[in-house]
Amino acid sequence: MTETNRIEYKRELSDGLEKEVIAFLNYREGGIIYIGIDKEGNTYGLADADGDQLKIKDRLKNNIRPSALGLFDIVSEERDGKNILKIIVASGPEKPYHLKKYGMSEKGCFIRLGSAAEPMPQKMIDELFAKRTRNSISKIKAGRQDLSFSQLKIYYEESGHTLGKAFAKNLELLAEDGAFNYAGYLLADKNNTSIKVAKYSGKTRIDLIESNEYGHECLVKATKQVIDKIAVENRTNTKIAAKERQQANLWNPIALREAIINAFVHNDYTNEITPKFEIFADRIEITSAGGLPEGLSKQEFFEGFSVPRNKELMRIFKDLELVEQLGSGIPRILEHYGKESFGFSDNFLRMTFAAKETTVEEGGQIGGVMGGQKGGAIGGVIGGVIDTTEALTKRQKEVLKLIATNPSITYNEIAEALGINESAVGKHITAIKNKGFLTRQGDTRGYWQINLDKN
Repeated sequence: MTETNRIEYKRELSDGLEKEVIAFLNYREGGIIYIGIDKEGNTYGLADADGDQLKIKDRLKNNIRPSALGLFDIVSEERDGKNILKIIVASGPEKPYHLKKYGMSEKGCFIRLGSAAEPMPQKMIDELFAKRTRNSISKIKAGRQDLSFSQLKIYYEESGHTLGKAFAKNLELLAEDGAFNYAGYLLADKNNTSIKVAKYSGKTRIDLIESNEYGHECLVKATKQVIDKIAVENRTNTKIAAKERQQANLWNPIALREAIINAFVHNDYTNEITPKFEIFADRIEITSAGGLPEGLSKQEFFEGFSVPRNKELMRIFKDLELVEQLGSGIPRILEHYGKESFGFSDNFLRMTFAAKETTVEEGGQIGGVMGGQKGGAIGGVIGGVIDTTEALTKRQKEVLKLIATNPSITYNEIAEALGINESAVGKHITAIKNKGFLTRQGDTRGYWQINLDKN
């Protein structure tokens, strides 16, 4: 007999036993380990099989986490007149199993590949961990502890806050044992949280024309990236009329922003499902995992009763002024869209906003959207007019296009999109305003209005 994906031979009891057992615990079929047989299948036997059996039980009990008790049997057998041990390992229900000494890391987790126990990739560790645990993200211990928070600290500094040395404890990013929890993992500089923004050419999911992936970094940054991307897509379905004018958006930008943030903050991350954003020819769908929070009725939901699914995320998003106040998001959406735009199930919440046909006054002021990101193509009437405007510099045109994509865009968001600092953004906006192409409507909660009849 030779080694296979389910059979492992060891000539004697050695230091690598736990690694082999862990690999089978993490394998979908489990496996069998023979002690006293070499790799070629030759029987050597054990001098003290009974003593080795006790040692094996003790080692597997104390060196593997989660507990593997009940998932293995040790059987004493005789082969070729010699005593051997047969360890039968089941596939464990609480993957990933790991060496207690090294934790859930590539050094501590193993998986059976062919006839060998190989280190488990960190992405697989994170995926298995997220699937197995169904508790609050504050109670779930992060699958990896080598976390850094440079991005989060920058966002706090930009909002006028300073994170001290005890920030992880103060922001509740630590589990009860002092290790980073899953909230900390989501907000760390690097993680394996993938956020998809898909675009289809028609009204169904048949013809996917664009798929963008964000995430793998601080959830705050991923949120801002999705907001900016969808703002770019919130462009005009334009008709030209001599006297009529509407704000040139397919969707209300305030409601859309609130819906995006709501999807991020209230998503159930414990089953490794992230928010999903899908753009169709006639609508946008925003889907988050988790139905209504436990104990909250639909009426209470629509009235703005706040039951944060992830209170740690809510607090941080509020600190960073992404959330105005608790319970404000849904009522602000309902100012522009009806209750029928919300769909509920046991496991998901979906917001569906129909695109509206927009009318723009020819040669007039346009408080709307038709643009693209840095380096991207700009289509339609607004983008074309901006491109042909000789009074603006190339950088000023880029700034104006971003404002066209999102009339409520902030200096910081423009700076991130163009890779410049906020001071430079301020200078460009001042120049554009002085040239008569831009007017501010309202205060900090207002929006930018573009005047293209200056061209």
